[in-house]
Amino acid sequence: MIGGAAVLLVGAAAGWLHTGETKTVVVRAPAPTAGDAAAPVVAAKPLLGNGFQPAQIYRTRAAGVVTIVSYFDAANLPDARAGQGSGFVVSKDGLVLTNAHVITTAGQGTNGTTTARTVYVEFGDGDRVTAKVVGADLFDDVGVLRIDPKQHALDPVPLGDSSRVVVGQPVAAIGSPFGNADSLSVGVVSAIRRAIPSLTSKYDLVDAIQTDAPINHGNSGGPLFDARGRVIGINAQIRSSGTTSGFEGVGFAVPIDSARRSMAQLLRTGTVKYAFVGIKTEDLTPGIARKFGYAATRGALVDVVNDGSAAAKAGIQAGTRDGIYEGIGVKVGGDAIVAIEGIPVTNAQDVVRIVTTKLVPGETSHFTLVRGSQRRVVSVTLAARPSAN
Repeated sequence: MIGGAAVLLVGAAAGWLHTGETKTVVVRAPAPTAGDAAAPVVAAKPLLGNGFQPAQIYRTRAAGVVTIVSYFDAANLPDARAGQGSGFVVSKDGLVLTNAHVITTAGQGTNGTTTARTVYVEFGDGDRVTAKVVGADLFDDVGVLRIDPKQHALDPVPLGDSSRVVVGQPVAAIGSPFGNADSLSVGVVSAIRRAIPSLTSKYDLVDAIQTDAPINHGNSGGPLFDARGRVIGINAQIRSSGTTSGFEGVGFAVPIDSARRSMAQLLRTGTVKYAFVGIKTEDLTPGIARKFGYAATRGALVDVVNDGSAAAKAGIQAGTRDGIYEGIGVKVGGDAIVAIEGIPVTNAQDVVRIVTTKLVPGETSHFTLVRGSQRRVVSVTLAARPSAN
């Protein structure tokens, strides 16, 4: 007791003990902005357990992944030309998602695009059923099939949200590379919002998900799963050197949000329409803005305005002279797009992304433009994107 009392006396004398009123000070940190390194990373939590479990994803999702066999000639001929890819069941009534290039000749150098005459869906148990082609979106390389649920038990896979995908999160791909059905590969998301040349149209595919999960021929059309076993993309392409056509660590998937939008339109009308402005743009950077006197540090410089296009009718002007900034050629003197319908435009791909995903043919949208030190808003009545080929 004597020792305890001594400690209390010493603590009080030293100021270790506080006997007065308590005052709490709250410091509010500013909300993180887009691209802020301090912003919280939101990634999918694992399906089960404390980490990424590919075996669990495979056990719970493989039954919903199928092999697609497409015949472009009569399917009952021994030498009939066939294509093979992957797909996945997304509904109990028999909807199946895959790539457009798995069920059509788009991108194969033929005159026009032909849809496969006969398409089979093959399940993991080896059983096959005939599928009906609902339609194909050649712009985003998405194909939709329908099978009779009475012909085979179906185990649909859940669809995720590709807008929440972050670089570095683990992913799993299931498909039929080189005809080897139910093959699993794993990796991470290497990049997001990639703009890549489309296999099925002359327009770039925007918002592609890049992954290092091994993807090979035959994986096309198969699902890319997040850690919770939700589909975040349709595996569509690989990048390889000129000496090989195999996987070299760079694969791309169509984001599932785009595929979901395509599927909804194909089910409703049989076609997919995209808004079209009729321009070509390049990035406006802070350095370019300083050198050439633009009153905005980020945006999309208008290089070309197509004659008779929606942009031309709205008075959007292309660059008038060639400039060079740090070894980069730029077209300056015209308009820079800095916002569309109030959505900030920070680079050329933002224009394609916003027009493709947010706008509708026939509607009038508002483009915020900067030309030198002047800023203005113009109304653009959007057209429909011309043919994919």
